[in-house]
Amino acid sequence: MTDSPAPAADVLESVRDRYADGARRQVPELCCPVDYDASLLEVIPDEVVQRDYGCGDPSKFVREGDVVLDLGSGSGKICYMASQLTGPTGRVIGVDATPDMLALAREHRDAVGERIGWKNVEFVHGRIQDLGLDLDRVEAWLADHPVRTAGDLVRLRAEEARLRREEPLVADDSVDLVLSNCVLNLVAGEDKQRLFREIHRVLKPGGRCAISDIVSDEDVPEELQRDPELWTGCISGALREDRFVQAFADAGLHGIEVVAYQREPWAVVQGLEFRSMTIVAYKGQDGPRRDHGEAVVYRGPWKQVVDDDGQVLNRGERTAVCRRTFELYARPPYAAHVEPVPPLVEVSDADAQPFGCGGPRTRAPGETKRGAVREDVAPGTGEACGPTGCC
Repeated sequence: MTDSPAPAADVLESVRDRYADGARRQVPELCCPVDYDASLLEVIPDEVVQRDYGCGDPSKFVREGDVVLDLGSGSGKICYMASQLTGPTGRVIGVDATPDMLALAREHRDAVGERIGWKNVEFVHGRIQDLGLDLDRVEAWLADHPVRTAGDLVRLRAEEARLRREEPLVADDSVDLVLSNCVLNLVAGEDKQRLFREIHRVLKPGGRCAISDIVSDEDVPEELQRDPELWTGCISGALREDRFVQAFADAGLHGIEVVAYQREPWAVVQGLEFRSMTIVAYKGQDGPRRDHGEAVVYRGPWKQVVDDDGQVLNRGERTAVCRRTFELYARPPYAAHVEPVPPLVEVSDADAQPFGCGGPRTRAPGETKRGAVREDVAPGTGEACGPTGCC
């Protein structure tokens, strides 16, 4: 017996077999109970609803007009829910590696679209850790170019590289929202880092992801990781909860927030607790750091916070920030927590100096003072506050 986790190929085959079975019949142990918006389920066939396996509801984060990518779309339930939320101007792409699940999801596409009132959902064949490779195109190529020799294998790899480069399944910077519902834990350990990089790659600047998955409170021991059967049960591949959060940051995402955390564990195995967690994170903090004289005031409630770039904000203090950070804080999830303070005099791009983020750095009020000076009111007279001198 090996001392290392199950190889990726064994994990992939076990997942395909188990979820192929899940496409043919309902397998309750593949999911944990989730309360979905019943109004969004009304137009979806029971067969699709019953054979969907998840641990959260990332559809709550869909906005009108979004281009949505659902990783591991399964029977298509979340995609059909998202379709109603994006409206006719949006687009929904479901990607799955299990042909049986794809067939089930595609079978109902036209009927569900007619019930909704528009058809903006498509289901594509691919692996979520390799979103550049269209497996339907690979299979079509293989039909004409069977692999019998080592030379044939080299040509196959070259064709795969061409497809990723020239005809990617999901293009760079093309998606507003990446969703996933209890699928990331099914990816073998060595592919997980690549999966998070793929999420970052396909998101548009300013785009976001909402990922629901099973996590563990402690590291999953190797004896459990060696069991392919436990991989399909969302046990062996679960990341420790703090490492799950860190994986988003390691991929270059920011504004990472735990928006749902299951208090009671879904399962307990050898003393380890497994529960559902939903993370929302954003892409788009890249760019030069230049000082345009801007500041922000952190409202609280914490005395001090540190963002993903190492910028320190003290509560109630005019903190100097670079233009990149100033613009970033104007968007979710930061906007509700800070007050933007523009400079008194605009600093041009030509005059802006390099800015180093890090420890707290205050901005002098004279640089950001706003409003006209009341020269007709003497300081301390109280006239600005009314006849009584009381505001």
